Amino acid sequence: MKIEKIVQTLQKRYKIRLWKRKPFRVLISCILSQRTKDEITRDASKRLFKIADSPEKILKLSERKIAELIKPVGFYNQKAKRIKEVVKIILEKYGGRVPSSREELMKLPGVGGKTADVVLCYGFGKEVIPVDTHVATISRRLGLTKSKDPEKIRKDLHRIMPKRYRRIFNLLMVEFGKEVCRTRKPKCRICPIKDYCPSKST
Repeated sequence: MKIEKIVQTLQKRYKIRLWKRKPFRVLISCILSQRTKDEITRDASKRLFKIADSPEKILKLSERKIAELIKPVGFYNQKAKRIKEVVKIILEKYGGRVPSSREELMKLPGVGGKTADVVLCYGFGKEVIPVDTHVATISRRLGLTKSKDPEKIRKDLHRIMPKRYRRIFNLLMVEFGKEVCRTRKPKCRICPIKDYCPSKST
């Protein structure tokens, strides 16, 4: 299958290792990552989790303190408020445990489909594909989907993607998107999967 060849070729290039962390940490890091660069998100997450690494501990912090710890992530004041809301719900409704279903995750404030799938994939080890900008853009270029809607892209990819490749697909697309298949001016001449791409330029 085309999709298997694509994944296998990119895995040989990037040698990605699948990772799994505590669902709560993945969830909070995802909230911090919205409209924020990866390196800033990582540093902010480390500062926050060093002080408070559980819903109970975060709930004891003031919004001001959380904002201080996560700054300079984008919209840090709003995110501090959002984090307090989320941990309160997790404690009151779910007994301190992050819900493990997509439907329940998406009921949390500020949690959309992509964030829910990231938590399911890298927190619970479930075979789902988080659809971010890289996944959406590259999947369209490769002809794996025609849609621009993340939910439809997710369905298209899940329909054709063997389960064993789903967890690694997002990680591969992120690396591939940064290095070669950029949103603007993709480097088609050096693309390792151009033979499978109907959108390649010469």
